[in-house]
Amino acid sequence: MAVNVKLSESLVEQAKCHGRVQHRSVPKQIEYWSQIGKVAEENPDLPFSTIRDILIAQQETATEEYRFD
Repeated sequence: MAVNVKLSESLVEQAKCHGRVQHRSVPKQIEYWSQIGKVAEENPDLPFSTIRDILIAQQETATEEYRFD
């Protein structure tokens, strides 16, 4: 379900710049930052690189080679 929220112009501009580099839309970039923040808050001992790897792994789909049925 989509929800409209008000965000500062500064945040939107930053998301636009970062999203362009990562090939994400502004909403997807903000969602990505939100996921990072949530994981970091829940796991303050994890370094950013580990959090990023976790998020990347969650997005990857299993290939036939590694699929177990």
